[in-house]
Amino acid sequence: MDYLQIANSIPMWIAAGLAISLVLFQAFIFAKKSYETGKEIGLTEVQMKSAMKSSFIMSLGPSLIILTGLLSLLVTVGGPMAWMRLSFIGSVMFELMAVGFGAEAVGVKMGIDPMTNIAFANAIWTMILGSVGWIIFATLTADKMDKVQTKFSKGDNGLIKIISIAAMLGSFGSLVSGHLLAMNKNTIAAIAGGLIMLILSPLADKKNIKWLKEWGMTIALFGGMILAVIL
Repeated sequence: MDYLQIANSIPMWIAAGLAISLVLFQAFIFAKKSYETGKEIGLTEVQMKSAMKSSFIMSLGPSLIILTGLLSLLVTVGGPMAWMRLSFIGSVMFELMAVGFGAEAVGVKMGIDPMTNIAFANAIWTMILGSVGWIIFATLTADKMDKVQTKFSKGDNGLIKIISIAAMLGSFGSLVSGHLLAMNKNTIAAIAGGLIMLILSPLADKKNIKWLKEWGMTIALFGGMILAVIL
């Protein structure tokens, strides 16, 4: 049997669907709790709806980028696994690397050799086991992070904000550094996207352009990609 028949079989869709159902359930619970907490701390309906709208718009850019990566993953591991993995992890690069490592472990080079059933199974195991560590670490340490944060900041709320911003900048900096050093189309896209955001963000604040604040990241993401293709 061809591996894609297994990859796109009904049992695989059911298994992936059950996992996605859990994610949707969690999203519903988080949204419900956030709304209730917003009410408790005195946020108005207008403020919460504005936050939800901004969050939705800012998620469009990254979501569409993941969708383009989904197409390449569909060819290698089929629809169910691509759908499930990118709904959980959202990192196309990690998934493609995991598939490549898993397949190469049994002598199948992605894009060169035809995929076999064993290579497909090995790729799936690599994708899953490669991300188990994140889940275990988060499960064991999530409830302790508040204590760690308090210890580092010594109760200074201003310092907590600085640490949070620094951690976020460090994370994004780590993700983009490889593209900047690659000196290829990715480098152009990263620099162009950063420059576009550097222009749009102060402009939106100075002129108080609400829609530009919401759409700024999406415009920067697609602007960077378009300029990389043109140049």
